[in-house]
Amino acid sequence: MKKYYLMAPGPTPVPSNVLLAMAQPMIHHRTPEYEALFIEVRAGLKRLFQTSQDVIPFTSSGTGAMEAAVVNTLSAGDTVLVLRAGKFGERWEEICRTHGVTVVPLEAPFGQTVPADTVERALRLHPEAKAVLMQHSESSTGVLHDVKAIAAATRASGAILIVDAVSSLGIADLRMDEWGVDLVVSGSQKGLMLPPGLSFCALSDKAWGHVKASRLPKYYFDIATERKFVARNECRFTPAVSIFVGLREVLKMLEAEGLPAVFRRHERLARATRSGCEALGLELFAKTQPSPALTAVVAPRGLDSEAVLSTYSTSHNITIAGGQGEMKGKVFRLGHMGYVADFDVITALAALEQVLHELGQPVDFGAGVRAAQKVFAER
Repeated sequence: MKKYYLMAPGPTPVPSNVLLAMAQPMIHHRTPEYEALFIEVRAGLKRLFQTSQDVIPFTSSGTGAMEAAVVNTLSAGDTVLVLRAGKFGERWEEICRTHGVTVVPLEAPFGQTVPADTVERALRLHPEAKAVLMQHSESSTGVLHDVKAIAAATRASGAILIVDAVSSLGIADLRMDEWGVDLVVSGSQKGLMLPPGLSFCALSDKAWGHVKASRLPKYYFDIATERKFVARNECRFTPAVSIFVGLREVLKMLEAEGLPAVFRRHERLARATRSGCEALGLELFAKTQPSPALTAVVAPRGLDSEAVLSTYSTSHNITIAGGQGEMKGKVFRLGHMGYVADFDVITALAALEQVLHELGQPVDFGAGVRAAQKVFAER
C-alpha cells in the first residue's frame, strides 16, 4: 500500500477537522442556523480579503467568479487591457471576447510578468479602457505579479483593476483596500483548503459604479442582486452548504495562525522547494518574482515532463501537475499551498529524486532534500 499525497496546485488537501465539519448532517439554507453560519463567514471573508466591502459568494469554480467579474462591470464594445503571461491571463481574454468586449493584450513571455509602467503607458494610449484584468499568482507559470504596483498605475484612470486571486488568496499578501484593488475574485480549492465549489467576488466602490453601468446579460452571476441577499445573510440560490460549513473552520484556522504568519509559511515552503529543485540541477520556470503557491520546474533536456507526472503517480502515488498549453511536456508543477507543511515538501522532493533516477536522469541522492532542510533550519 502506498500513501496518497496531493501536491498539485489545486485542488489541495483538506484538513481533517474541516472534513469532519463538512460531514455533519445537512442544514437548510433558509434557517436561523444557516444565517448564524453566514454571519460568521461573512465577517471572516472581509478580513481574509483585507477589505471593508462585502464578499459575494457563488457556488461555482473560480472561473465562475472570473466571468461574474466581467459580465457585471462591462458592456459589449467596451475596451479592456488584459495582462497575458500565462494560461489564466488567456482565460481573462477568452471570457471578455466571448461577451463582445474588446481586448488589448499586454503580453509577456510565459514565466515573466508585465511591468506596471507598461500598464501605465497602455492606459494613456487607451483612455477609453474600462478595466485592467490580471492574475496575482499565475499558477500556470509559477509567477507572482505585482498587484500593488499595477493598482497604483491604474488608480488615477477611469479603469478598474480586476485581479484573479484564485491561487493567491490566503497564500500571498493582497491588501485589497490599502492597495486600491477594485475587484478580487477567488475560489475555495487552493489556499482556502476546501473542495472546489465556492467562488468569491469582492468589489470596491469604484467597481460598484461600473456594475451600475454594465449592460451585459447575467442571471445566476448577477452581483447586484446577490449583494441584496448577502446583506440579509443568505444566498440568492441554493449554496454549497457543506463547503460553507468547512469555510467557517478554515477561517478560524487562518485567523488563529494570523495572516502574516500564513504568508511567511507559504514563502518558506516555496523557498525550500525552489532550493531543493535547483540543488538537483533543475531550472525554475519563473524568470521574475516566483509565486509562493507553487513551483514550476523545467523538465531536463530530452525528457517529456508528462513522464515526470506519470512516474510520480504510478511509482509513488503522488499527484503533481504538468504544463498547460504551450508549456505541456516542458514543465511540471509542485504545489505547496494551503494545508501543506515542511515534511510534505520533503516528501515531494525525495520522491522527485527517485522519479528522476527512474527516468534515467543523473541524481545526487539527498541533494534536494538537504537543500530544503537547510531552508527549514533557518531562523
